[in-house]
Amino acid sequence: QIAQDVLGFGGSIPVVASLAEGLTRRPNALLIGIAPPGGQLPPSWRALILDAIDHRLEIWSGLHTILGDDPEFAARARAVGVAIHDLRKPPSDIDVARGRVREIDDRATVILTVGTDCNIGKMTTQLQLRDAMRARGMRVGFAPTGQTGILVEGWGISVDAVIADFIAGAAERLTLHAAKDADIVLVEGQGSIIHPSYSGVTYGLLHGSLPHAMVMCAQPSRTAINNHPWVKIPPLAEFIDMQERAAAPLRPAPVIAVALNTYDLSDADARVAIERVRRETDLPATDPVRFDPAPIVDAIDAFHRRRFGTGARSAATGAAAS
Repeated sequence: QIAQDVLGFGGSIPVVASLAEGLTRRPNALLIGIAPPGGQLPPSWRALILDAIDHRLEIWSGLHTILGDDPEFAARARAVGVAIHDLRKPPSDIDVARGRVREIDDRATVILTVGTDCNIGKMTTQLQLRDAMRARGMRVGFAPTGQTGILVEGWGISVDAVIADFIAGAAERLTLHAAKDADIVLVEGQGSIIHPSYSGVTYGLLHGSLPHAMVMCAQPSRTAINNHPWVKIPPLAEFIDMQERAAAPLRPAPVIAVALNTYDLSDADARVAIERVRRETDLPATDPVRFDPAPIVDAIDAFHRRRFGTGARSAATGAAAS
């Protein structure tokens, strides 16, 4: 089988049933991309990882369990001469947040994706927007805040593995780094302000990145927090108001567009859902994966231009607008 057959996207990437079958394709790394609750290594995976190391595969892990600190894994990797990369191992020198993102207020616009729940498309939305903006010639940076974003971009900090006092500091650091060569910074959001397990990371990102505006990510068919059916998701317009009020004490940041995840709807039902959200929120809305992300890109570009006025740098050119 290939990814296209199983997922409906991914092209000809092969799907294999075991490490042994995968080894016939001569890989050089094992990527652990599972997401169990709490991100801990299932005990049953130890033998598989050791087998992969014995076959000289590098280990790329997105788990909270730091495999490089495990004596057995570390010793075996040293003996064979392969590296273990723990994507969730944060730097040791993260400072607390100090509001330093305000230092770039005169040259960049920060956009944070926020959501009604986890696993709803905050990272994917930003990557779709990034690609669409780059296609227009806009100077845009992406700040990865989770293990998958780090793999895609090649750098970042998995903020959910950072000690609580320093989550906002990590977000601040990521935002400033992404802004070095960008007029617009897209910060990957995490969690939800109403999530009973992960809202701490959500607020840390909000306070550290100090966004100028936000893009709300939602799934029309999801009415409660995943795995927490007792936490109902409010109507989207109400949720947007809650999100804006959460941001306001540090920096007023409007939600300027809505990104919908409609993977479980037909094309026709997806279009109906998008139109309904447009009417209910009076905001641009689309599914940026299924359809053209242009409505959201246009909203961000217009917001950026309003912030800086006619004499400011254009995100599309990086030069003074005439």
